[in-house]
Amino acid sequence: MSSEILTVGNVVAAGSATTRDDAIAEAGRVLVAAGAVTDAYVDAMREREETVSTYMGNYLAIPHGTNEAKNEIKASALSLIRYVNPIDWDGEEVRFVVGIAGVENEHLEILSKIAIVFSEEESVQQLIDAPDAGALYTLLEEVNDQ
Repeated sequence: MSSEILTVGNVVAAGSATTRDDAIAEAGRVLVAAGAVTDAYVDAMREREETVSTYMGNYLAIPHGTNEAKNEIKASALSLIRYVNPIDWDGEEVRFVVGIAGVENEHLEILSKIAIVFSEEESVQQLIDAPDAGALYTLLEEVNDQ
């Protein structure tokens, strides 16, 4: 697979959402705009959140659709939205929302790479301090390496 799953165009340095559901919608809209998923997939991202929180720790949430919504995925892609003001995610503070759409299971390796980046407080602080989307992308582009 040669195409990048995270592109600089799918990185938003200052998201506008103020609630969990709006943040899921915002991350989903980026995936829709990228041609990766349908609107129905974004609905499935919200449905999944109702049953299982996608909060991962260290200010990170990774919303994704339900298994039933797999047919709504056209291409594997990630979106990354950063929030200046933390969002209340079921009582946890979230500043980074990574929306995921994966064909087959090709997103799983990328997920594990993102988890590694966010497991290090120093890396998370660099992401918080990054001045713009380009800088955020540069800090995360290694997740595309196969």
